[in-house]
Amino acid sequence: MADTDHDIHTLNSLIATTLDSIDGYTEAAKDAENSRYQQMFTERASERRTVATALQSEVSRLGGNPEDDGTVLAGAHRVFLNLKATVTGNDDQAIVSEVERGEDHIKVKFENAMADADLSSEVGAKIEGCFTSVRQGHDQMRDLKHALGN
Repeated sequence: MADTDHDIHTLNSLIATTLDSIDGYTEAAKDAENSRYQQMFTERASERRTVATALQSEVSRLGGNPEDDGTVLAGAHRVFLNLKATVTGNDDQAIVSEVERGEDHIKVKFENAMADADLSSEVGAKIEGCFTSVRQGHDQMRDLKHALGN
């Protein structure tokens, strides 16, 4: 039998990382020079809000208290993103590179959660469903980074 506390903890960890991702995309949209990138980052932030809401609903369904804030690490990442943008003069290539690095992080977090044999099948299915959006975001940013020559 699956451990509900473990399910809730895993979901809340993914929620925090997803909230970090939303913040990262929001900051990237503000810093990007190219309006195409601004729109892309804004759309990804919106998709991640949908993912976070779905995961938060699952925590509530399980009787837990859903995470509603990002991680401390994200603050450091945002500072680095801002610092990098300042140093490079809001260089879109540098911003895309930073966003893609954040995408690598969230993708690994979701993959590790999906590999967790201790999760209930219902929670595993919810995470897998949300991973589709995460993987699409990751792949889009990876492809964009490579197209820009990073």
